[in-house]
Amino acid sequence: MNNIKNIEIAEYDYPLPDERIAKYPLAKRDSSKLLIYNKGAVSEDTFSALPQYVPSGALMIFNNTKVIQARLRFSKVTGAQIEIFCLEPEAPADYLQIFQQTESCVWQVLVGNSNRWKNGTLSQTVDVDGRTVTLTAERISAPAAVNLVRFSWDGGVTFAELLERVGELPIPPYLNRKTEESDKSTYQTVYSKVKGSVAAPTAGLHFTPEVFLALKEAGVTCEEVTLHVGAGTFKPVKSDIIGDHEMHEEYIEVRKELISRIIEADASVVAVGTTSVRTIESLYFLGEKVYENPNIAENELRVYQWTPYEREHTLPALDALKALYDYMQRNDLDRIHTHTQIMIAPGYTYRIVKAIVTNFHQPKSTLLLLVSAFVKGDWKTIYDYALAHDFRFLSYGDSSLLIP
Repeated sequence: MNNIKNIEIAEYDYPLPDERIAKYPLAKRDSSKLLIYNKGAVSEDTFSALPQYVPSGALMIFNNTKVIQARLRFSKVTGAQIEIFCLEPEAPADYLQIFQQTESCVWQVLVGNSNRWKNGTLSQTVDVDGRTVTLTAERISAPAAVNLVRFSWDGGVTFAELLERVGELPIPPYLNRKTEESDKSTYQTVYSKVKGSVAAPTAGLHFTPEVFLALKEAGVTCEEVTLHVGAGTFKPVKSDIIGDHEMHEEYIEVRKELISRIIEADASVVAVGTTSVRTIESLYFLGEKVYENPNIAENELRVYQWTPYEREHTLPALDALKALYDYMQRNDLDRIHTHTQIMIAPGYTYRIVKAIVTNFHQPKSTLLLLVSAFVKGDWKTIYDYALAHDFRFLSYGDSSLLIP
């Protein structure tokens, strides 16, 4: 594992001029450019042509998470502006339950201008479908990187309805602009369903109903998982070596039926986006845990940052997936709810994902490490081509299909 931890992030840097960062999406989602990296050869096409390049009979997996309007702004009586960024549910800890609360709930949050809010409550009054609602925020933990805030309100509306009314969609900070009304639709995939992310799984932003129809006609099966993307997805690697970088933990949910589909596909999957990659590859290590300890409690099923590198993992992928499926059968679970903190970096062995659809990522990011691991270190070939051929970068930018 030491070799992995000693990877120098400076080796994964490249020049990205600001003008190459796509500040807005194209008018038509599937008209973006598509880079095809196929066993070392690079070419390009339009994203609408993607179904021509995906093997017939492939199982393609998407992240169906939906971005919530997680940024709330309050004004103190002094005029100071306090920003509260909801990260993850605390009480109740379940996403579905917390959005249905009608009086109060507790979130893990980031607080902007924190030094101006040392104690007391913040409040604002809003109109929600004709009902006047007073929303208050109370910090219930000492100031830290991540705080706990209790939200309380009257009016009988759900927290989901409140966020829709007073929250702001948190577009990526590197866009260097304020959220606009259009982002509420363009920064969601057309198949987003499960509320919980504070950032979009942006590889999916290119897909349209027309592309899905073409995939179906090409014999490609499309399935979904859920990984709620945390604010840590934007967290830069500030340490010199990745061993000193802490990965963010993210909530995942996978249906038993999907695990059966992956087994039928002989553990061979096309993943749409790095969030899908992290979810799918985490299934291997969850399956390994239940293979070795069939009676493990569900709340002990989680994947930590360095789990893939702490020892040899010789269990075949299909055996791990079958063990996980059997565990769910025995425990009458129709889906697995857990967290993953998995770090995928050069030296990692992919078990299930055989191709990736993904955008172009920030220099010196963990997502670039994930891509490098997938293409056996050949990431510069891909990024040099994209830079030389006018590809647009990051969340609203162009796409790539990677087949190592």
